[in-house]
Amino acid sequence: MGRLINYLLVPIYTRVFLPAEFGVVTEMYAYVAFLAVFLTYGMETAFFRFVNLGHNTSKVYSTSVITLFSTSLLFILVMSLFSSDIAIWLRYPSHPEYVKYFAWIVTLDAFTVIPFAKLRADNKAIRFAIIRLLNILMNVAMNVLFIFVVPWLINNKVLDESMFSYVIDNGKVTVSAVFISNLIASVFTVILLLPEYMKVKFEWSAELLKKMLFYSMPVMIAGFAGIINETIDRILIKYLLPADISMVQLGIYGACYKVAILMTIFIQAFRYAAEPFFFSQAKDKNAPELYSAVMNYFVIAVSFIFLTVMMYIDVVMLFVGEKFREGAKVVPVLLMANLFLGIYYNLSIWYKITNRTIYGAYISIIGAIITLVLNFLLIPLMGYMGAAWATFICYLSMMIISYYTGQKYYPVNYNFKKLLFYIGLAVLFYLISLLFQSLSKPVMYTINSVLLIIFCLIVYKKEKRK
Repeated sequence: MGRLINYLLVPIYTRVFLPAEFGVVTEMYAYVAFLAVFLTYGMETAFFRFVNLGHNTSKVYSTSVITLFSTSLLFILVMSLFSSDIAIWLRYPSHPEYVKYFAWIVTLDAFTVIPFAKLRADNKAIRFAIIRLLNILMNVAMNVLFIFVVPWLINNKVLDESMFSYVIDNGKVTVSAVFISNLIASVFTVILLLPEYMKVKFEWSAELLKKMLFYSMPVMIAGFAGIINETIDRILIKYLLPADISMVQLGIYGACYKVAILMTIFIQAFRYAAEPFFFSQAKDKNAPELYSAVMNYFVIAVSFIFLTVMMYIDVVMLFVGEKFREGAKVVPVLLMANLFLGIYYNLSIWYKITNRTIYGAYISIIGAIITLVLNFLLIPLMGYMGAAWATFICYLSMMIISYYTGQKYYPVNYNFKKLLFYIGLAVLFYLISLLFQSLSKPVMYTINSVLLIIFCLIVYKKEKRK
């Protein structure tokens, strides 16, 4: 629900901002993804692992929090000193404030990672969810305030525009409103987590930190490679396309990436629950069978989501502003790419519970190489469509590599024949639906709905035989 609320900002952004302006938002958040990995350096996964190995929870928690706090302070100091130089490097010489906003956002977010991880490890799901939700609600509230309320008050002479020059320029809302709203929400989250910070007992252990870093460094490398796979295209589009069209293309691509909302939300929710769950079940002798069952139902869910979105894509594209809808053609490619990514997340448990995290790094690095090579080759030729196909091929490759490597070290009897059947059936029904695109909307949607029902019935019948 929280992710959905946050995504509902996209229809606002794509109607208030031009594609080139939304391109700025898309690019800056791509950099945030890289910085988030850099500032947390795999400590979240290390925290889960060392707690589950029986180490003193208080010492693991305190060591992790103190270490992240120290490195985050160093980061914000460096960014503050060189914000103008960095803004010039990013081609925003007149907006060094962008750098400062995001330096604080990623610093504060990094500082909340371990407290959130502890809530998950302690099974305090309600508190975790409430704080996450309040963070998102605060972000949405601030966006509404800066994008709608403040301009209305200025137009009605209640407020003077000079009071809000950091978000309003000549009567028009600027993208700084998006960034400042996020910053306020991040500060708010830190305040909500103060009770968790009070549990830090200053039991910092250099020996424990060394062990945790040894475990987490491959995770960080894998994280960097993973972020290259997920977001580098939204950086490269700016630099690989002509300057007169690059930011427009980036804005359209960034908006259409958000259209894969249902798939993205489901996978994100799954990841939150899956990692601590998989770790907790690792010692059970029936764990491989359980992991196989989870994979089965996961693939059913994501195949259904893919088919649902594509059957009603005309309606789904109303999610973004009219100037962004020309990018609808990338949606099926991105949906399927994210489906492969979700399967990869399921498969990746083998190297985490066998302490072979270095293999996760290897696979992600291979994916990153594929991503970079294909982006450099395809974006100049195909624009944002090239970026989408690069993502598709990358995640497909990582999924295949992880499966065959994992079977050597932690065999799980995944029923890939059935899994491929479900995915193939969803793609087949989507291709069949394309034959009816020229019909009237009511007839087309009726046929598509029937196809969706048939898909569900086939899955139900196949699962009922088990």
